[in-house]
Amino acid sequence: MAAARRALRPLCGGAGTSSGGPGASRGRLGAALTRVSPAGPGGGWRWPARAASSGQPSGGVSAGAINAALVGRIIRVDHAGEYGANRIYAGQMAVLGRSAVGPLIQQMWNQEKEHLKKFNELMVAYRVRPTVLLPIWNVAGFVLGAGSALLGKKGAMACTVAVEESISDHYNNQIRALMEEDPEKYIELLQVIKQFRDDELEHHDIGLEHNAESAPAYSVLKTAIQLGCKAAIFLSERI
Repeated sequence: MAAARRALRPLCGGAGTSSGGPGASRGRLGAALTRVSPAGPGGGWRWPARAASSGQPSGGVSAGAINAALVGRIIRVDHAGEYGANRIYAGQMAVLGRSAVGPLIQQMWNQEKEHLKKFNELMVAYRVRPTVLLPIWNVAGFVLGAGSALLGKKGAMACTVAVEESISDHYNNQIRALMEEDPEKYIELLQVIKQFRDDELEHHDIGLEHNAESAPAYSVLKTAIQLGCKAAIFLSERI
């Protein structure tokens, strides 16, 4: 379990990471990649302030100073991914919502709802249009969620492991791309992506802890789902 998690977290190196490795890149960001602090006793998270009506990115960065094409691709595809994740969990809840695993699925779904809400806000702040493929991801996500849940709890958890592993890797690639551009320009976006990457890794681990690998034809199922995720990412970035 621990080995699987470490393999998925190349950008989470600690103080003992070599200076040339991913941990050194993370160190350049300092507080930018640390987990954002709880909003208070009421729970939730306190995000950096963003422009309410100007449409300018937050953090005092002018729209002309950022790589708008890169940011647009990132926000568009991440919004699509979180939208799809919500539909997957909706499908799983439709089948397993009243079973013993229902509350656990609902818990993960609630986090995905918060992720989608945040990317909805970022789309407004950065003036990014959504992918035109949302109607397809609406149906495909629900079908995938319900279909995996029809295999039982293990099937649903296998789907979670496959999807969350793909999304975690995808988020890590985005962190690298933004760091190579100029991390100081994208502090808020890096905070958001890092936070959500950590949440997806938690979901991945939950799936493994609940016997995802014992699902029927686990390897085949996981491979097929991850190929679908890669195709969805590729298309949503561009269309």
